Amino acid sequence: MAARGRTARVNPRNLREKSDEWLTRIEKFNVHRSPVGVERSALLVIDMQKFFLGSRVASLLDSGTAILPNVKRLIDHYHEKGRPVIYTRHVHSPDGSDLGILGEWWDEHCLEGTEEAEIHDSIAPGPEDSVILKHRYSAFYGTDLDDVLVERQVEEVVISGVMTNICCESTARDAFFRDMWVRFVADATASVNEEMHVATLQSLAYAFAEVCVTEDVLRG
Repeated sequence: MAARGRTARVNPRNLREKSDEWLTRIEKFNVHRSPVGVERSALLVIDMQKFFLGSRVASLLDSGTAILPNVKRLIDHYHEKGRPVIYTRHVHSPDGSDLGILGEWWDEHCLEGTEEAEIHDSIAPGPEDSVILKHRYSAFYGTDLDDVLVERQVEEVVISGVMTNICCESTARDAFFRDMWVRFVADATASVNEEMHVATLQSLAYAFAEVCVTEDVLRG
């Protein structure tokens, strides 16, 4: 699965300003606040792999790499609180046997066993973290993520990663369908362009999630 679209306008220099603008734009919809504290929360780090953050997926480079520091801050915060950090890696078999319709939809795919399939070095999982392998957009589809969250008594998921409007959004909706509160971190998620990113923030705020920024999560 490779990115499509023009180069994102978001970059490390303007991310904070942009995120304030996004929250203002969706403010009238973003009215639901999660009542769950960090002691019942888990951080999901969606598909922050070298495939999506490297030069081959050039249209994601600016916004994808721009969010890395915020994702790292969220990871450190959850580690400090002793709460789960759960990474996902979107991968496919080299023989294409698990592609399904994705094989028709995308020209390139992230293949298991390659360096590109690994998590970006700056936020590599630690021994205490879980890593979920998935073959579809949602982190719940065909995985044991639901069981992992139930075992850890998780009532809220905080979503970071890429891409905002594909895997992050699909995962957020599936979490909501499972009666979990969802916090979607606007400045720790990224897509191929700002229009898609903001459209997802608005849709999720309207019916599925509390949209917030990294500082909101760190403040608890």
